[in-house]
Amino acid sequence: MIMPDFDEKVLQCFLENQLKLYPEPVAQTPEEAKNYLEECMALVVNSKEEVWEYFDEEGIDMENMDADGIVEADEVFAVGDGRYLIVEG
Repeated sequence: MIMPDFDEKVLQCFLENQLKLYPEPVAQTPEEAKNYLEECMALVVNSKEEVWEYFDEEGIDMENMDADGIVEADEVFAVGDGRYLIVEG
């Protein structure tokens, strides 16, 4: 489930969408993005179901969320190829 490497597609997704989670950019380059994601122990999962499992295991409040809505959470970034980046702000 957990993929430790942040590939180019994941880093680009984070750079383009980081303002969804933060009031101002935390990274400007792919290298900065990778360092930041490693520092905050972000992870990449392969499906909506794995996003749900992660939230459940971490005890994150999922009340009023369904499997589709959970990927709209601020911490979840759709990479675009079926994977999701989860970043705890």
